Amino acid sequence: MMRSRFVLALCLFLFSASTFADVTLVRHPNRLTEWDTRNEYFLSLLSLALEKTRGTDGDYLLEPSAQPMNQGRAINLLSSGEELDVLWSMTTRQRETQMLPVRIPLLKGLMGYRLFIIRAEDTVWFKGIKTLDQLRDLRAGQGHDWPDTDILRANGFRVETNTTYEHLFEMLQAGRFDFFPRALNEPWEEVSARPELNLAVESRLLLYYPTANYFFFQRNNTALADRVRRGLEIAIADGSFDELFNQHPANAFALTHSELSQRRVLKLINPLLPAETPLDRKELWWQAPVGAAGAIPEPKATGK
Repeated sequence: MMRSRFVLALCLFLFSASTFADVTLVRHPNRLTEWDTRNEYFLSLLSLALEKTRGTDGDYLLEPSAQPMNQGRAINLLSSGEELDVLWSMTTRQRETQMLPVRIPLLKGLMGYRLFIIRAEDTVWFKGIKTLDQLRDLRAGQGHDWPDTDILRANGFRVETNTTYEHLFEMLQAGRFDFFPRALNEPWEEVSARPELNLAVESRLLLYYPTANYFFFQRNNTALADRVRRGLEIAIADGSFDELFNQHPANAFALTHSELSQRRVLKLINPLLPAETPLDRKELWWQAPVGAAGAIPEPKATGK
């Protein structure tokens, strides 16, 4: 009887171990704060890609990091193969040498369409701003390790930075800088999540520069990178990528409430954009509606 129980327990253990071995563990960065919802779309897209390849590559398990981490720390951990298997980030030439990119723009270039979070009392004042030179007289706020910081500075802007995402909103409210450029799908939720701060989404301007957000992997982890790439390509082909892009709450609200035709477009160069960016694949990029004030050009690489 004891021998039978032992054999049964051993079989269950071996079955469990075998089953777990067939599951691909995918460790990703945790959200920075309880109000930070920026990860949700990317996690949905990552899940979609892994689901599309479940039949060929097996089950998967998404696991957030034990601790929140800023972008710079996440890149260092992923590059060294510690604690993380994937992250999502705006691409730069340097990042594509540090990590292994899957060159499919997760936001279809939307990250380069920038609206401003400002202090609510400055709304009327901002209506008088019509040129890049006028905007350069003001101070922008950004994360210290965000590529946007270097892009803005390369275009002649003064940029105040902080290592903590949440502190940027407090710095804006305190007058440490004048505007906080955010991707088209970010500012409304960020403002509504902080009702104690007197902030607003500026209604007349749109800053634009070509860029792409990718999934990045440790350079030796070609198997996981290839699985996610194949899953994304399947989703693009069957329409589920665009369906998620258009219907995800953050994107859907932005695409219907940005009123791009009423905004003045101020265009910047992006000296960080790699030459390998797949600009020739038109299906990968979102295009602003025709008639947007100051036509937005098709994205093109400006890096060398």
